[in-house]
Amino acid sequence: MAAEVYVDQQVCIGCGLCMSIVPEVFRLNDAGVSEVFDQNSAGEAKIQEAIDSCPVNCIHWR
Repeated sequence: MAAEVYVDQQVCIGCGLCMSIVPEVFRLNDAGVSEVFDQNSAGEAKIQEAIDSCPVNCIHWR
């Protein structure tokens, strides 16, 4: 993967939708917001589905 996925934790509301779509990539941290822990365990298309589904648009490629 050329791009890196990240979560803007200042915007994340911790709804868990990204985790339900790609649990092998996203998890909630101790603050109750999403974080990326292993983006290489899923394909870009599946990660993009989580990005597109985020209700607050806090997941991005860089």
